[in-house]
Amino acid sequence: MHWILASLVSAFFLGCYDLSTKHAVRDNAVLPVLFFANACSAVVWLLLQAGTTLAPNAFPPALHVDTLTSFQHLQLLLKSMIVAASWVCSYFAVKQLPVSLAAPIRATGPVWTLLGATLVLGERPTWLEGLGILITLASFLGLSIVGAREGIHFRRNRWIWFLGGGTLLGALSGLYDKYLLGSVGFTAATVQCWFSIYLALLFLPLAVGWKFRWWQRQEFQWRGSIVLVSLMLLVADFLYFNALRDPEALVSMVSSLRRGSTLVAFAGGILLFGEVNARAKLPAVIGVVIGIVLTILG
Repeated sequence: MHWILASLVSAFFLGCYDLSTKHAVRDNAVLPVLFFANACSAVVWLLLQAGTTLAPNAFPPALHVDTLTSFQHLQLLLKSMIVAASWVCSYFAVKQLPVSLAAPIRATGPVWTLLGATLVLGERPTWLEGLGILITLASFLGLSIVGAREGIHFRRNRWIWFLGGGTLLGALSGLYDKYLLGSVGFTAATVQCWFSIYLALLFLPLAVGWKFRWWQRQEFQWRGSIVLVSLMLLVADFLYFNALRDPEALVSMVSSLRRGSTLVAFAGGILLFGEVNARAKLPAVIGVVIGIVLTILG
């Protein structure tokens, strides 16, 4: 599949992942959802590993997982730890916030990374990057105004801060992905396989703690959308990783196209969950997407 088409299809499945996540955690315990979703992903990759070992010619090379050294396992464990922290923050926030607000905020990771480099490291963005930052910040302000109509005040709402923390950790994970796939040379299947397995292992103690009531917690209800969370992310990430590995792929373009997931999640939030203020949110959501694209392309 051409890398542009792979990026667009990845964006669609990433938007479906956001919607599945919202359905899975809505009025439900978050930690068991995280564990079971990642356990599903780990099972899929363990079965694929078994299949490629027993019948290597029956599976395409893209699904074969490389043998790793101990240090390489540690590199992928680090990625899993970053993502685990990001998801704990983000899933609790998505549970409490409308997906039509949460999805655009989660998509702004590249902008905050660039803004941090500008403020902390003294880097100077290009005029296109600067314009992208301004448009994103203005759109973010627009979202905060609309959110206030729904009783969600960005400065005082802790779930907005949780989502912001998860978004920044997600941006860090994205930078680490580029290092693992580009500089180190991991294959997409190798990263995704061990990343999924290690995530399930990291969430296992949290799921055990929830089971034995080590803290006050909400009841858990099994939903089919938990499996969809796993499957949608597996497909989205597999296409994304392979698009990044294409020698002709432009990383900035892949990242920009992937942000189309925001529009999928926004539309789904309105249509599937009946979220309000769609017309008021739409200009801000489109502004977020435009700002992100300008920032990445700059």
